[in-house]
Amino acid sequence: MDKVPITVRGFAALEAELKRRQQEERPRIIQAIAEARALGDLSENAEYHAAKEAQSHNEGRVLELESLISRAEVIDVSKLSGTKVKFGATVKLIDEDTEEEKTYQIVGEPEADVHAGRVSITSPIARALIGKGVGDTVEVVTPGGGKSYEVVGIQFGA
Repeated sequence: MDKVPITVRGFAALEAELKRRQQEERPRIIQAIAEARALGDLSENAEYHAAKEAQSHNEGRVLELESLISRAEVIDVSKLSGTKVKFGATVKLIDEDTEEEKTYQIVGEPEADVHAGRVSITSPIARALIGKGVGDTVEVVTPGGGKSYEVVGIQFGA
């Protein structure tokens, strides 16, 4: 079982989701199944089948969260520093074609959300950035084609 790197914030989010699924969702779904059973014939009972499907989905996610939490290698980004990009770094980039500025934090896979500016350590852009410093240019092959970025800032913390 490989360790999964994750920030303190990401680990807390996983724990919060697990707690919510176990303490709120599970009892709510069990209640919905009980209510649907009381309606009678289960073979044509849409409420029963929907509740059972929700239960299956919830329990699958609970198992996935428990596995992620047990394999998590929590890294406190606020204690990191340096001049090279590594896990936890927040990197400011300039797209060399459009001059558009982008900022990404390199995080663990479970907490990646590109719309929130968090990219997975396993993503093509993060792999290209690892080990680079301010002033370096990186070429990233994306599904939409090649992109060229200049690293203009690296920071650790928050």
